[in-house]
Amino acid sequence: MVKICCIGAGYVGGPTMAVIALKCPKIEVVVVDIFEPRIIAWNSDQLPIYEPGLDDVVKQCRGKNLFFSKDVEKHVAEADIVFVSVNTPTKTQGLGAGKAADLTYWESAARMIADVSKSDKIVVEKSTVPVKTAEAIEKILTHNSKGINFQILSNPEFLAEGTAIQDLFKPDRVLIGGRETPEGQKAIQALKDVYAHWVPAERIICTNLWSAELSKLAANAFLAQRISSVNAMSALCEATGADVSQVSHAIGKDTRIGPKFLNASVGFGGSCFQKDILNLVYICECNGLTEVANYWKQVVRVNEYQKTRFVNRVVSSMFNTVSGKKIAILGFAFKKDTGDTRETPAIGVCQGLLGDKAILSIYDPQVPQEQIQRDLSMHKSELDKPPHLRPVSPIAIEQVTCVRDAYEATKGAHGICVLTEWDEFKTLDYQKIYNDMQKPAFVFDGRNVMDVDKLRQIGFIVYSIGKPLDAWLKDMPAVA
Repeated sequence: MVKICCIGAGYVGGPTMAVIALKCPKIEVVVVDIFEPRIIAWNSDQLPIYEPGLDDVVKQCRGKNLFFSKDVEKHVAEADIVFVSVNTPTKTQGLGAGKAADLTYWESAARMIADVSKSDKIVVEKSTVPVKTAEAIEKILTHNSKGINFQILSNPEFLAEGTAIQDLFKPDRVLIGGRETPEGQKAIQALKDVYAHWVPAERIICTNLWSAELSKLAANAFLAQRISSVNAMSALCEATGADVSQVSHAIGKDTRIGPKFLNASVGFGGSCFQKDILNLVYICECNGLTEVANYWKQVVRVNEYQKTRFVNRVVSSMFNTVSGKKIAILGFAFKKDTGDTRETPAIGVCQGLLGDKAILSIYDPQVPQEQIQRDLSMHKSELDKPPHLRPVSPIAIEQVTCVRDAYEATKGAHGICVLTEWDEFKTLDYQKIYNDMQKPAFVFDGRNVMDVDKLRQIGFIVYSIGKPLDAWLKDMPAVA
């Protein structure tokens, strides 16, 4: 019986190991984490992350061949294959600050693996890491090996939050990178055999280590680039009277381009896109590729510009001030069907409005109040730390209240900002909402999910990203 251990019980480690356990009933899978509350949650009926379908998978396997434990060293020592799925945030200080990945947690995991291992192991990079990380980890393991053989593999995840379980059940591809030595090829085959339980052989791609590591960064950079491209077009559409949805539809019909990731919005978020692009920028700069670095930097700059543009549009539309005005924020997660708020555009938008002294009433069906307060009050460097190293409780911001439903959020508000495309926001009773709001009543649709014509018939002044401007907005100051 093969034993698998995964270090890190977060958004990647938990779902991935749960699916491996489900599809490979003869393999024992243990997920370990030093943060005890997270392990307690994985062993309870209230899982620490929200992901459609995850509950069912965990309940089918937990206690049979899927286990969650805080006894990290014991289970690492017993495992044949060790997945490392720890956080690799962007460095906030020192060499490469603001761009390079911080490998502190990765390195400590590698040293611990070397320290406790009593048998040969395959160590699998599951976290997104810079190119050549495997080489550094290999050196740490080799220099501390005590005669034990370690093989390093790169097996990056390509999950999209909200569809992670389906992505794991039917992946576009599984990528495994390893050394081009007999031992390296044998390790690749061992991991390939695990995935072969449910993934067709033609979808399992085997490469060298560096190609696998770079493929993950490149994939996220390309996806983010598409979002920034359509968001750049949305600004031009507003200036010219074009409709970005029609433009996206037209160019998406070109089979060379395709329709995915062409929805204009307030900006991309999530734990990977910005972090991975900045990482790519740093690697390019370190290799003297300044022009390439500048090209990818611009993807992030356009994303920041889009959030700033949205805030400016809100403020300028409402007589150039939101001071003391209640603004309803519908949605805080970075996308629907997840409770994840990492790098969510909502943070930038809310902070921009708070900077103009707005009063915010926030509703999201999956993000708890404490998380929202934490995201708005804590510096990003604090948020990137593991939960047990963060301040115990966030400082409550007086201008922010978190409410239980959209009607409470919008009651008495001057404007509504739709920042997450939750399906429930499409079916709200907007006539009721309009009746309970201050007039003129504004809707700023940051996800282009609203029925604009219907809202205008009710009486709302509506702004949708990249759509022809409402007559009211045309008369307001121009937005840079």
